[in-house]
Amino acid sequence: MTPNTITSRYLAEMARREMPAGELVRVARQLVSLAATSYDGQCLTRPVFLEHAEFCVLRDDLLTLHAALTSLPGKLFNGDMAAFARSAGMTGAQVTAIQQGTSAPPTRLGRADLFRDSGAFRAMELNLGSALGGLDNALLNQAFLTHPAVAEFVAAHGLSHVDTMDVVAGTLRSECAIPDGARPLIAVAGWPGSFATLERQLRYSAAGLARYGLEAVACHLGQLRVRDKRVWLDDRPVDVIYRVFLIKDLLEPEAADLIGPVLRAAERGEVQLFAPMDAELYGSKGALALLSDEASRHLFSAAELASLDRILPWTRMVRPGPVTVESGERPGIAEYAIAEREHLVLKPTALHSGAGVIQGWLTSPDEWQRQLAAAMNGPFVLQRRIHPLAEPCPADGGPQPWVLWWGAFLGAGGYGGMIVRGSTDPEAEIKSMPHGATGTCCFHQAGPQPAR
Repeated sequence: MTPNTITSRYLAEMARREMPAGELVRVARQLVSLAATSYDGQCLTRPVFLEHAEFCVLRDDLLTLHAALTSLPGKLFNGDMAAFARSAGMTGAQVTAIQQGTSAPPTRLGRADLFRDSGAFRAMELNLGSALGGLDNALLNQAFLTHPAVAEFVAAHGLSHVDTMDVVAGTLRSECAIPDGARPLIAVAGWPGSFATLERQLRYSAAGLARYGLEAVACHLGQLRVRDKRVWLDDRPVDVIYRVFLIKDLLEPEAADLIGPVLRAAERGEVQLFAPMDAELYGSKGALALLSDEASRHLFSAAELASLDRILPWTRMVRPGPVTVESGERPGIAEYAIAEREHLVLKPTALHSGAGVIQGWLTSPDEWQRQLAAAMNGPFVLQRRIHPLAEPCPADGGPQPWVLWWGAFLGAGGYGGMIVRGSTDPEAEIKSMPHGATGTCCFHQAGPQPAR
C-alpha cells in the first residue's frame, strides 16, 4: 500500500484521535439513507484524497480524452457518423439512432472509470451521457464533514469537493438551453423492460433535480406519446427527455417503434433530448480502441499524445490481422492475444458494470481461445490489464487494503466530482455497488498548499 501524503496524514491523525474504524460509517448511516442512494446501503470507512498536483493532471487528462474522442468523427471519417459508429462496433438500429439528432455538440456529461497504477490514472472506459450512476456521491462528502475530526482535517489541508448533482443540473440547463428561472417538464425516461427494477432510483433522481428548480417526472419510453407537434406524458407536454435508456436497448425487437417517434420529434425540435444517442458512441470502448490505435497518433499534438498515453491503456478492436503493440512490433492479433493472455482483458464495446468482461489471467488457455474466436469481428475490444494500487482503509484489526475504481465526472464546466468504488479482491474488475463494490467519496486539494 502506497498512500499519498494527505492519506498518510489522515490515517495518522485519526489514529492519534483514536477514532474507531467504523465511526464514519456510523455517521453516514445516521445522516443519509444510504440504501436509497448510489452507495446501495454501505460505504468505506474513510474518504479518499487527491493532492493538488495529481488532481490537476487527472482533470486535464480527462478533458483531453473527451476532446480527442469527440474529434474522431471529423478527423477519421470526414464527419460521417455512421462510418464512425460502425467502426466502433455499433449495429444497424444503433447506427440509425445515432445518425438522428447529432447536430448538437457532443455532451460534456460523463463519468470516466479509472484504475490508478504506479504511474497514473488509467481510464478503462469513459461513459458519456445522462444514464450515469453515482450522481449523488456528494451526499457522503456532506455527511463525513459533519464529523469534527474530518471537518478540521479538510480545512487544514485546503480540501474541497464538487457536488455532481450541481454539475448535472448546470449541464442540463446549458446543453438544452434552459433559461434561468424557467421550469420545464423533464421526463426522466427509462426503458420499459427495466423500468420496474429502476423505477425507485429514477424517482429518486427526479426528486434530486427538483432542488434546482427543474420539474422532473420518472417514466419509461413506452409512456411517451408524440402528437400535435409535441411529446406528451399523460396529458402534459414534455420539454426535455432526460435519457436513461441505453444504446444496447436499441437491439430489443420493439426498439424501433418505441424510440423512432421520439428521435424524429427531437430532430424536428419538438422536444430536447438529454443526452442524444451519439453520447454512448463516444463513450464506447470501440471509440477508445480507435483513439488508442497507432494509426490515429498523427492526428494529435505531442502534448495531447503525452496526455492520452498517460490515461489510456492499450486498447484494440478484435479484428483479424496484424496489430501494433507496445514494443512497436506487429503480430497477428490472435497470436498476440494468446501469447499475452495473462495481461489482457476482453470486453464488449457497449456494455457496462463489468458485464461480459473476460479477464485473461482468470481464464484457461482453451477457454480464452474460444472466447477470442467468438469475439473476432464482433463488438469487442482487447485492453491491456492495469495493476491498480491498493489503498489502506481503517479496519478493526488495522488498515485493510482496498483496490479502488475512481469514477470521475465531467460536465459543462469541466471536472464534476467523484465517486469511488472498491473491493478487497485484487483481481476484481470494475463493478457497480449492486454487484459487490463498496463506495466512498473524494476530497481534492483545490489549490497548491504551502510546505508543512
